Amino acid sequence: MATRPERSRWSYADFARLPSDDGNRYEVIAGVLHVTPSPRSLHQLIAVRLGQLLNGFAEDHRLGWVFGPVDVLFAEGDYLAPDLVFIRRDRREIISDRGIEAAPDLVIEILSDSTARRDRGLKRERYALYGVAEYWVVDPDARTIDVHRLKDRAAHPITASDAFDWRPVPGGPALTIPAPEVLRGFE
Repeated sequence: MATRPERSRWSYADFARLPSDDGNRYEVIAGVLHVTPSPRSLHQLIAVRLGQLLNGFAEDHRLGWVFGPVDVLFAEGDYLAPDLVFIRRDRREIISDRGIEAAPDLVIEILSDSTARRDRGLKRERYALYGVAEYWVVDPDARTIDVHRLKDRAAHPITASDAFDWRPVPGGPALTIPAPEVLRGFE
């Protein structure tokens, strides 16, 4: 993991000029460039499983869309690339060709050795600051998912190692997330 604060301000144009085909993931968080290598295989497998599960449910019920990884453009100097995001259908206007241009309804980060500290700290803080309602931190090694309800700043995360329910739209249908199945390795 590299952090390069060599630039005092990052415009979106500066960010958009960064390479997209070199195997790295680039994010500008609070004005600092963070470069991380491509995720490991288990990380990608979990992202695919979780993305398919959430997207299938969202599409079946016409609730919204799941993307990942995708640039989330919060403000000048805050361009994050979470592993997965969900956008409710009634918020379609925040989806653009550049990425997601406001707070997603759900953000999911899958931990890796190079990102765990930032995902649990700085990124959680930025997501809360910009109004992300729900943030999941997936820990492949512990086989848990921490569910942060960021809109309720006083609430502690719920750590799920078993199944839990996700309700993407208030009053709408719920999807049971089978955490052990999603987090299993290459068995």
